[in-house]
Amino acid sequence: MSTDHGTAADRERALTDEVVAGFGRAAAPRLREVLQSLVRHLHAFTREVRLTEREWETAIEFLTRAGHITDDRRQEFILLSDVLGLSMLTVAVNQPRTPGATEATVLGPFYTDDAPEIPLGGDLARGAKGTPCFVSGQVRSLDGGPVDGALLHVWGADEDGFYDVQYSAGRSAGRGRLRTAPDGSYRFWTVLPTPYPIPHDGPVGDLLTAAGRGPMRPAHLHFKATAPGHRTLVTHLFVAGDPHLADDAVFGVRDSLVVEAERHAAGPAPDGTHPHRPWTSMTFDLVLVPGTDT
Repeated sequence: MSTDHGTAADRERALTDEVVAGFGRAAAPRLREVLQSLVRHLHAFTREVRLTEREWETAIEFLTRAGHITDDRRQEFILLSDVLGLSMLTVAVNQPRTPGATEATVLGPFYTDDAPEIPLGGDLARGAKGTPCFVSGQVRSLDGGPVDGALLHVWGADEDGFYDVQYSAGRSAGRGRLRTAPDGSYRFWTVLPTPYPIPHDGPVGDLLTAAGRGPMRPAHLHFKATAPGHRTLVTHLFVAGDPHLADDAVFGVRDSLVVEAERHAAGPAPDGTHPHRPWTSMTFDLVLVPGTDT
């Protein structure tokens, strides 16, 4: 029950206590903990910056715009989480770095779980524009043993900086699923990643502009690796020398994930094929942590 007694600060704190107590009736302990903590932090933020009513109306308008622009092909709220660094913080909290294991990074807004499966050594570019790139490596467990049959989801943008889902409905290019060989090795063809801007024609782009920040992401490929007895790994392969490694819009770069892209003239490739134009190659090993996802 609210009260008009005490100072303004007392009344503000009393309101927070009242709301926290209201969520104390939540039956699920974890839900109760999260909601009560959320109220405390939101109220503390409001008091700290002395949030005005107009500023809060603007925030509501911003979130409403984010909802309106979100559909099954664009997730503006993931973009918002990414540019606020919340996505990477969630990764850091839930997947702290394990010495010797591949570091995790953000999933991003362009993952789909229905990517076509390709054979080992196949081409997941399937018409995506760009310089051919042969990517290979090994998936190992933390003890050094190979992981046979690990499922790799791989996706990336084309040379114009667009993912397939940003084109017409139903297109699938630059993404695929494949399984590792008994020795844990994998290999596939795609196109060389290039830097690109995250979608910035909506409210998140307006936020970046107002904050004096850019929308660019350095060139990278996305990997999601799953294998029985191991924790799921979501990570990136970043291209060394990219000018945006130091100012990634979503704070996802880790030094251990930066890899050289070797350039080759037209001619024989490691898989016995003979590309008729210049091509590139990258080698990237994935080391998984034993355990189960939480």
